[in-house]
Amino acid sequence: MNGSVRIGRVVGVPLRMHWSVPLLVGLFAFGLGRQALPAWIPGRSDLVYAVGGVAGAALLTGSLLLHETAHAATALRKKISVEDVTLWALGGTTRMGRPQTAAAALAVALSGPLTSMIIGGVALGAGIGLRYLPGWAELPAVILLWLGWANLFLAVFNLLPAVPLDGGRVVQAVLWWRTGDRERADLAASRGGQIMGLLMTAAGWISVLRGAPGGLWIVFIGLFIVIVAGAERRRAVLTTSLRGARVADAMSSPADTGADWLTVQRFIDEIAATTRHSAIPLLDFEGRPSGLVQLGRLAAVPQADRETLRVREVAAPLSQCAVAAPDEPLDEALNRLTLRTGPRILVVDGGHLVGIVTGRDISRLMQRRSLGGTGTGTGTATGTGTATGTGTGTGDGPADR
Repeated sequence: MNGSVRIGRVVGVPLRMHWSVPLLVGLFAFGLGRQALPAWIPGRSDLVYAVGGVAGAALLTGSLLLHETAHAATALRKKISVEDVTLWALGGTTRMGRPQTAAAALAVALSGPLTSMIIGGVALGAGIGLRYLPGWAELPAVILLWLGWANLFLAVFNLLPAVPLDGGRVVQAVLWWRTGDRERADLAASRGGQIMGLLMTAAGWISVLRGAPGGLWIVFIGLFIVIVAGAERRRAVLTTSLRGARVADAMSSPADTGADWLTVQRFIDEIAATTRHSAIPLLDFEGRPSGLVQLGRLAAVPQADRETLRVREVAAPLSQCAVAAPDEPLDEALNRLTLRTGPRILVVDGGHLVGIVTGRDISRLMQRRSLGGTGTGTGTATGTGTATGTGTGTGDGPADR
Protein backbone atom coordinates (compact mmCIF):
# COMPACT_ATOMS: atom_id res chain seq x y z
CA MET A 1 0.00 0.00 0.00
CA ASN A 2 1.41 3.42 -0.96
CA GLY A 3 2.41 5.56 2.01
CA SER A 4 3.25 2.62 4.28
CA VAL A 5 6.57 1.69 5.86
CA ARG A 6 7.84 -1.66 7.03
CA ILE A 7 8.07 -1.89 10.83
CA GLY A 8 8.81 -5.57 11.35
CA ARG A 9 7.47 -9.06 10.72
CA VAL A 10 4.49 -11.02 11.97
CA VAL A 11 4.06 -14.80 11.53
CA GLY A 12 7.03 -14.63 9.18
CA VAL A 13 5.64 -12.01 6.75
CA PRO A 14 6.45 -8.28 6.53
CA LEU A 15 4.38 -5.98 8.76
CA ARG A 16 3.77 -2.50 7.38
CA MET A 17 2.18 0.60 8.87
CA HIS A 18 0.42 3.29 6.85
CA TRP A 19 0.99 6.94 7.72
CA SER A 20 -2.69 7.18 8.72
CA VAL A 21 -2.29 4.81 11.70
CA PRO A 22 -1.07 7.53 14.10
CA LEU A 23 -4.12 9.55 13.07
CA LEU A 24 -6.34 6.57 13.83
CA VAL A 25 -4.71 6.08 17.24
CA GLY A 26 -5.11 9.79 17.99
CA LEU A 27 -8.81 9.75 17.14
CA PHE A 28 -9.41 6.70 19.32
CA ALA A 29 -7.41 8.21 22.19
CA PHE A 30 -9.29 11.50 21.94
CA GLY A 31 -12.70 9.86 21.85
CA LEU A 32 -11.95 7.60 24.79
CA GLY A 33 -9.99 10.08 26.91
CA ARG A 34 -12.12 13.18 26.36
CA GLN A 35 -15.59 11.69 26.02
CA ALA A 36 -16.08 8.07 27.10
CA LEU A 37 -13.91 7.89 30.25
CA PRO A 38 -15.12 11.20 31.81
CA ALA A 39 -18.72 10.06 31.29
CA TRP A 40 -18.18 6.60 32.82
CA ILE A 41 -15.81 7.47 35.69
CA PRO A 42 -16.10 11.20 36.47
CA GLY A 43 -13.88 13.05 38.90
CA ARG A 44 -10.45 11.99 37.63
CA SER A 45 -7.73 14.32 36.38
CA ASP A 46 -7.17 15.20 32.74
CA LEU A 47 -3.83 13.34 32.86
CA VAL A 48 -5.55 10.14 33.98
CA TYR A 49 -8.09 10.41 31.18
CA ALA A 50 -5.33 11.13 28.63
CA VAL A 51 -3.23 8.14 29.72
CA GLY A 52 -6.32 5.93 29.73
CA GLY A 53 -7.27 7.12 26.24
CA VAL A 54 -3.82 6.40 24.81
CA ALA A 55 -3.73 2.96 26.50
CA GLY A 56 -7.14 2.03 25.13
CA ALA A 57 -6.26 3.23 21.62
CA ALA A 58 -3.02 1.23 21.69
CA LEU A 59 -4.88 -1.89 22.82
CA LEU A 60 -7.46 -1.48 20.05
CA THR A 61 -4.71 -1.06 17.45
CA GLY A 62 -3.13 -4.23 18.78
CA SER A 63 -6.49 -5.95 18.39
CA LEU A 64 -6.63 -4.89 14.75
CA LEU A 65 -3.15 -6.33 14.28
CA LEU A 66 -4.21 -9.65 15.82
CA HIS A 67 -7.26 -9.70 13.51
CA GLU A 68 -5.04 -9.37 10.44
CA THR A 69 -2.43 -11.73 11.87
CA ALA A 70 -5.13 -14.40 12.15
CA HIS A 71 -5.87 -14.01 8.43
CA ALA A 72 -2.17 -14.29 7.57
CA ALA A 73 -1.52 -17.27 9.85
CA THR A 74 -4.55 -19.16 8.54
CA ALA A 75 -3.56 -18.46 4.94
CA LEU A 76 -0.06 -19.79 5.56
CA ARG A 77 -1.49 -22.95 7.16
CA LYS A 78 -3.62 -23.42 4.04
CA LYS A 79 -0.53 -23.11 1.81
CA ILE A 80 -1.55 -19.67 0.53
CA SER A 81 1.26 -17.19 -0.08
CA VAL A 82 1.11 -14.00 2.00
CA GLU A 83 2.91 -10.89 0.80
CA ASP A 84 2.46 -8.60 3.81
CA VAL A 85 0.16 -7.30 6.54
CA THR A 86 -0.57 -3.56 6.59
CA LEU A 87 -2.27 -1.48 9.27
CA TRP A 88 -4.02 1.69 8.10
CA ALA A 89 -6.80 4.13 8.98
CA LEU A 90 -9.68 1.75 8.15
CA GLY A 91 -8.18 -1.15 10.09
CA GLY A 92 -5.86 -3.43 8.19
CA THR A 93 -5.33 -5.48 5.08
CA THR A 94 -3.53 -8.73 4.37
CA ARG A 95 -2.26 -9.20 0.83
CA MET A 96 -2.19 -12.83 -0.16
CA GLY A 97 -2.56 -15.19 -3.09
CA ARG A 98 -5.85 -16.74 -4.13
CA PRO A 99 -7.04 -19.79 -2.15
CA GLN A 100 -7.17 -22.99 -4.16
CA THR A 101 -10.29 -24.38 -2.48
CA ALA A 102 -13.53 -22.93 -1.15
CA ALA A 103 -12.82 -24.46 2.25
CA ALA A 104 -9.49 -22.64 2.48
CA ALA A 105 -11.10 -19.36 1.42
CA LEU A 106 -13.81 -19.78 4.08
CA ALA A 107 -11.26 -20.56 6.82
CA VAL A 108 -9.18 -17.49 6.00
CA ALA A 109 -12.25 -15.23 5.89
CA LEU A 110 -13.65 -16.40 9.23
CA SER A 111 -10.35 -16.37 11.13
CA GLY A 112 -10.27 -12.58 11.53
CA PRO A 113 -13.80 -12.03 12.92
CA LEU A 114 -13.42 -15.10 15.15
CA THR A 115 -10.22 -13.63 16.60
CA SER A 116 -11.96 -10.29 17.23
CA MET A 117 -14.82 -12.10 18.96
CA ILE A 118 -12.38 -13.96 21.21
CA ILE A 119 -10.54 -10.76 22.09
CA GLY A 120 -13.84 -9.03 22.75
CA GLY A 121 -15.07 -11.80 25.00
CA VAL A 122 -11.83 -11.96 26.99
CA ALA A 123 -11.70 -8.16 27.38
CA LEU A 124 -15.32 -7.99 28.53
CA GLY A 125 -14.78 -10.80 31.01
CA ALA A 126 -11.65 -9.16 32.42
CA GLY A 127 -13.35 -5.78 32.61
CA ILE A 128 -16.35 -7.16 34.46
CA GLY A 129 -14.04 -8.94 36.88
CA LEU A 130 -12.01 -5.77 37.59
CA ARG A 131 -15.18 -3.80 38.32
CA TYR A 132 -15.47 -5.72 41.59
CA LEU A 133 -12.03 -4.53 42.73
CA PRO A 134 -11.86 -1.20 44.60
CA GLY A 135 -9.91 1.94 43.81
CA TRP A 136 -7.93 2.47 40.60
CA ALA A 137 -9.01 -0.86 39.14
CA GLU A 138 -12.09 0.95 37.88
CA LEU A 139 -10.12 2.76 35.16
CA PRO A 140 -8.58 -0.34 33.52
CA ALA A 141 -11.94 -2.07 33.93
CA VAL A 142 -13.69 0.60 31.88
CA ILE A 143 -10.93 0.55 29.25
CA LEU A 144 -11.25 -3.24 28.93
CA LEU A 145 -15.03 -3.02 28.65
CA TRP A 146 -14.66 -0.41 25.91
CA LEU A 147 -12.08 -2.60 24.18
CA GLY A 148 -14.34 -5.64 24.40
CA TRP A 149 -17.35 -3.92 22.88
CA ALA A 150 -15.16 -2.33 20.18
CA ASN A 151 -13.83 -5.76 19.16
CA LEU A 152 -17.29 -7.29 19.08
CA PHE A 153 -18.46 -4.41 16.89
CA LEU A 154 -15.41 -4.94 14.67
CA ALA A 155 -16.25 -8.63 14.28
CA VAL A 156 -19.91 -7.97 13.43
CA PHE A 157 -19.07 -5.15 11.03
CA ASN A 158 -16.50 -7.26 9.21
CA LEU A 159 -19.11 -9.97 8.68
CA LEU A 160 -21.24 -7.67 6.52
CA PRO A 161 -21.70 -9.41 3.14
CA ALA A 162 -19.62 -6.91 1.19
CA VAL A 163 -16.28 -7.57 -0.50
CA PRO A 164 -13.58 -6.77 0.64
CA LEU A 165 -14.96 -7.23 4.17
CA ASP A 166 -14.62 -10.69 5.66
CA GLY A 167 -18.35 -11.28 5.26
CA GLY A 168 -17.98 -10.73 1.52
CA ARG A 169 -15.19 -13.32 1.46
CA VAL A 170 -17.49 -15.73 3.27
CA VAL A 171 -20.15 -15.15 0.59
CA GLN A 172 -17.53 -15.79 -2.10
CA ALA A 173 -16.45 -19.05 -0.48
CA VAL A 174 -20.00 -20.32 0.01
CA LEU A 175 -21.03 -19.48 -3.57
CA TRP A 176 -17.87 -21.11 -4.86
CA TRP A 177 -18.64 -24.26 -2.87
CA ARG A 178 -22.29 -24.33 -4.00
CA THR A 179 -21.67 -23.61 -7.70
CA GLY A 180 -18.17 -25.00 -8.20
CA ASP A 181 -17.39 -21.88 -10.25
CA ARG A 182 -14.93 -19.50 -8.60
CA GLU A 183 -15.28 -16.71 -11.16
CA ARG A 184 -19.07 -16.77 -10.95
CA ALA A 185 -18.84 -16.57 -7.17
CA ASP A 186 -16.35 -13.69 -7.38
CA LEU A 187 -18.61 -11.75 -9.75
CA ALA A 188 -21.64 -12.18 -7.53
CA ALA A 189 -19.80 -11.27 -4.33
CA SER A 190 -18.09 -8.23 -5.86
CA ARG A 191 -21.41 -6.99 -7.27
CA GLY A 192 -22.92 -7.33 -3.80
CA GLY A 193 -19.96 -5.43 -2.36
CA GLN A 194 -20.51 -2.54 -4.76
CA ILE A 195 -24.18 -2.34 -3.81
CA MET A 196 -23.42 -2.51 -0.09
CA GLY A 197 -20.73 0.16 -0.44
CA LEU A 198 -23.12 2.51 -2.25
CA LEU A 199 -25.75 2.01 0.46
CA MET A 200 -23.20 2.73 3.18
CA THR A 201 -22.02 5.86 1.37
CA ALA A 202 -25.59 7.12 1.04
CA ALA A 203 -26.34 6.34 4.70
CA GLY A 204 -23.19 8.19 5.76
CA TRP A 205 -24.11 11.31 3.81
CA ILE A 206 -27.61 11.26 5.26
CA SER A 207 -26.08 11.13 8.75
CA VAL A 208 -23.81 14.08 7.93
CA LEU A 209 -26.73 16.12 6.61
CA ARG A 210 -28.62 15.39 9.82
CA GLY A 211 -25.78 16.83 11.87
CA ALA A 212 -23.73 13.72 12.69
CA PRO A 213 -20.10 14.35 11.60
CA GLY A 214 -19.27 10.71 12.35
CA GLY A 215 -21.17 9.85 9.19
CA LEU A 216 -18.10 10.89 7.20
CA TRP A 217 -16.34 7.78 8.51
CA ILE A 218 -19.15 5.65 7.07
CA VAL A 219 -18.83 7.53 3.77
CA PHE A 220 -15.09 6.77 3.57
CA ILE A 221 -15.64 3.09 4.35
CA GLY A 222 -18.45 2.87 1.80
CA LEU A 223 -16.32 4.45 -0.92
CA PHE A 224 -13.44 2.13 -0.09
CA ILE A 225 -15.74 -0.88 -0.43
CA VAL A 226 -17.10 0.38 -3.76
CA ILE A 227 -13.59 0.90 -5.17
CA VAL A 228 -12.16 -2.45 -4.04
CA ALA A 229 -15.28 -4.40 -4.98
CA GLY A 230 -15.18 -2.80 -8.43
CA ALA A 231 -11.53 -3.81 -8.83
CA GLU A 232 -12.35 -7.38 -7.84
CA ARG A 233 -15.23 -7.44 -10.28
CA ARG A 234 -12.91 -6.37 -13.09
CA ARG A 235 -10.42 -9.04 -12.06
CA ALA A 236 -13.16 -11.68 -12.08
CA VAL A 237 -14.24 -10.58 -15.56
CA LEU A 238 -10.61 -10.74 -16.71
CA THR A 239 -10.14 -14.22 -15.27
CA THR A 240 -13.35 -15.44 -16.91
CA SER A 241 -12.29 -13.99 -20.27
CA LEU A 242 -8.90 -15.71 -20.07
CA ARG A 243 -10.20 -19.09 -18.97
CA GLY A 244 -8.34 -21.84 -20.80
CA ALA A 245 -5.61 -19.53 -22.10
CA ARG A 246 -1.93 -20.37 -21.64
CA VAL A 247 0.90 -17.95 -20.98
CA ALA A 248 2.25 -18.60 -24.49
CA ASP A 249 -1.04 -17.36 -25.95
CA ALA A 250 -0.43 -13.86 -24.61
CA MET A 251 3.34 -13.43 -24.46
CA SER A 252 5.36 -11.16 -26.69
CA SER A 253 8.32 -12.94 -28.22
CA PRO A 254 11.17 -12.28 -28.60
CA ALA A 255 11.56 -9.76 -25.79
CA ASP A 256 14.06 -6.92 -25.74
CA THR A 257 16.84 -7.83 -23.31
CA GLY A 258 20.15 -6.51 -22.04
CA ALA A 259 23.26 -7.92 -20.40
CA ASP A 260 23.27 -7.47 -16.63
CA TRP A 261 27.05 -7.01 -16.41
CA LEU A 262 27.04 -3.78 -18.45
CA THR A 263 27.63 -0.50 -16.67
CA VAL A 264 24.61 1.74 -16.29
CA GLN A 265 26.00 4.26 -18.79
CA ARG A 266 26.76 1.64 -21.43
CA PHE A 267 23.34 0.05 -20.90
CA ILE A 268 21.69 3.42 -21.41
CA ASP A 269 23.70 4.17 -24.56
CA GLU A 270 23.40 0.77 -26.23
CA ILE A 271 19.99 -0.52 -25.12
CA ALA A 272 17.80 1.88 -23.18
CA ALA A 273 18.21 4.71 -25.68
CA THR A 274 16.72 2.63 -28.50
CA THR A 275 14.03 0.63 -26.70
CA ARG A 276 10.34 1.49 -26.80
CA HIS A 277 9.66 -0.09 -23.42
CA SER A 278 9.93 1.20 -19.85
CA ALA A 279 11.32 -2.05 -18.39
CA ILE A 280 13.91 -4.43 -19.85
CA PRO A 281 14.68 -8.02 -18.78
CA LEU A 282 18.33 -8.72 -17.96
CA LEU A 283 20.42 -11.76 -18.89
CA ASP A 284 23.55 -13.04 -17.16
CA PHE A 285 26.78 -14.36 -18.75
CA GLU A 286 25.10 -17.70 -19.51
CA GLY A 287 22.12 -16.08 -21.21
CA ARG A 288 19.73 -16.82 -18.33
CA PRO A 289 17.31 -14.21 -16.99
CA SER A 290 18.59 -12.47 -13.86
CA GLY A 291 16.13 -9.64 -13.31
CA LEU A 292 14.25 -6.67 -14.70
CA VAL A 293 15.39 -3.04 -14.81
CA GLN A 294 13.10 -0.02 -14.96
CA LEU A 295 14.27 2.89 -17.08
CA GLY A 296 13.22 5.17 -14.24
CA ARG A 297 15.71 3.44 -11.95
CA LEU A 298 18.46 4.02 -14.52
CA ALA A 299 17.58 7.70 -14.79
CA ALA A 300 17.82 8.04 -11.00
CA VAL A 301 21.45 6.88 -10.93
CA PRO A 302 23.77 9.90 -10.46
CA GLN A 303 25.94 10.72 -13.46
CA ALA A 304 29.10 10.18 -11.41
CA ASP A 305 28.17 6.56 -10.68
CA ARG A 306 26.97 5.48 -14.13
CA GLU A 307 30.41 4.48 -15.41
CA THR A 308 31.14 2.15 -12.48
CA LEU A 309 27.77 0.83 -11.34
CA ARG A 310 26.53 -2.37 -13.01
CA VAL A 311 22.97 -2.37 -14.25
CA ARG A 312 22.14 -5.49 -12.22
CA GLU A 313 22.83 -3.46 -9.06
CA VAL A 314 19.85 -1.16 -9.75
CA ALA A 315 17.54 -3.84 -11.19
CA ALA A 316 14.92 -5.98 -9.49
CA PRO A 317 16.40 -9.49 -9.10
CA LEU A 318 14.63 -12.46 -10.62
CA SER A 319 13.37 -13.47 -7.16
CA GLN A 320 11.28 -10.29 -7.11
CA CYS A 321 9.84 -10.78 -10.58
CA ALA A 322 6.77 -12.71 -11.68
CA VAL A 323 7.95 -15.75 -13.64
CA ALA A 324 5.92 -18.35 -15.53
CA ALA A 325 6.37 -21.18 -18.00
CA PRO A 326 4.86 -20.94 -21.51
CA ASP A 327 2.41 -23.82 -20.97
CA GLU A 328 1.08 -22.59 -17.61
CA PRO A 329 -2.54 -21.39 -17.34
CA LEU A 330 -2.51 -17.65 -17.81
CA ASP A 331 -4.89 -16.94 -14.93
CA GLU A 332 -2.57 -18.75 -12.51
CA ALA A 333 0.40 -16.74 -13.76
CA LEU A 334 -1.51 -13.49 -13.28
CA ASN A 335 -2.05 -14.43 -9.63
CA ARG A 336 1.68 -13.89 -9.10
CA LEU A 337 1.51 -10.22 -9.99
CA THR A 338 1.89 -7.97 -6.97
CA LEU A 339 2.95 -4.40 -6.29
CA ARG A 340 6.48 -5.71 -5.73
CA THR A 341 6.71 -7.71 -8.96
CA GLY A 342 5.05 -5.06 -11.09
CA PRO A 343 2.65 -5.71 -13.99
CA ARG A 344 4.91 -7.94 -16.09
CA ILE A 345 5.48 -11.68 -16.30
CA LEU A 346 8.82 -13.04 -17.51
CA VAL A 347 8.22 -16.24 -19.49
CA VAL A 348 11.01 -18.75 -18.87
CA ASP A 349 11.42 -22.17 -20.48
CA GLY A 350 14.35 -24.44 -19.66
CA GLY A 351 16.08 -21.64 -17.78
CA HIS A 352 15.97 -19.28 -20.77
CA LEU A 353 13.78 -16.22 -21.36
CA VAL A 354 11.38 -16.89 -24.24
CA GLY A 355 9.03 -13.93 -23.90
CA ILE A 356 7.27 -11.44 -21.67
CA VAL A 357 3.62 -10.76 -20.82
CA THR A 358 2.54 -7.15 -20.24
CA GLY A 359 -0.77 -5.43 -19.72
CA ARG A 360 -1.01 -4.67 -23.42
CA ASP A 361 -0.52 -8.34 -24.25
CA ILE A 362 -3.44 -9.26 -21.98
CA SER A 363 -5.64 -6.57 -23.53
CA ARG A 364 -4.82 -7.76 -27.03
CA LEU A 365 -5.58 -11.39 -26.14
CA MET A 366 -8.94 -10.39 -24.67
CA GLN A 367 -9.76 -8.43 -27.83
CA ARG A 368 -8.91 -11.43 -30.01
CA ARG A 369 -11.10 -13.66 -27.89
CA SER A 370 -13.97 -11.18 -28.07
CA LEU A 371 -13.77 -11.48 -31.88
CA GLY A 372 -14.22 -15.22 -31.64
CA GLY A 373 -10.60 -16.16 -32.35
CA THR A 374 -8.74 -18.97 -30.68
CA GLY A 375 -6.57 -16.55 -28.76
CA THR A 376 -3.36 -18.43 -29.51
CA GLY A 377 -0.06 -17.36 -30.92
CA THR A 378 2.51 -14.76 -29.97
CA GLY A 379 3.29 -11.28 -31.10
CA THR A 380 5.25 -8.13 -30.39
CA ALA A 381 3.95 -5.55 -27.94
CA THR A 382 4.84 -1.92 -27.38
CA GLY A 383 3.30 1.07 -25.65
CA THR A 384 0.99 1.12 -22.67
CA GLY A 385 -1.73 -1.08 -21.23
CA THR A 386 -3.37 -2.14 -17.99
CA ALA A 387 -2.33 -4.76 -15.49
CA THR A 388 -4.23 -6.43 -12.72
CA GLY A 389 -2.92 -7.18 -9.25
CA THR A 390 -4.15 -10.07 -7.13
CA GLY A 391 -4.76 -10.81 -3.49
CA THR A 392 -6.53 -8.93 -0.75
CA GLY A 393 -7.09 -5.25 -1.32
CA THR A 394 -5.66 -5.12 -4.84
CA GLY A 395 -6.80 -3.34 -7.95
CA ASP A 396 -6.01 -2.35 -11.50
CA GLY A 397 -3.75 0.45 -12.63
CA PRO A 398 -2.12 1.74 -15.80
CA ALA A 399 1.23 0.26 -16.61
CA ASP A 400 3.39 0.02 -19.69
CA ARG A 401 6.22 -2.30 -20.31
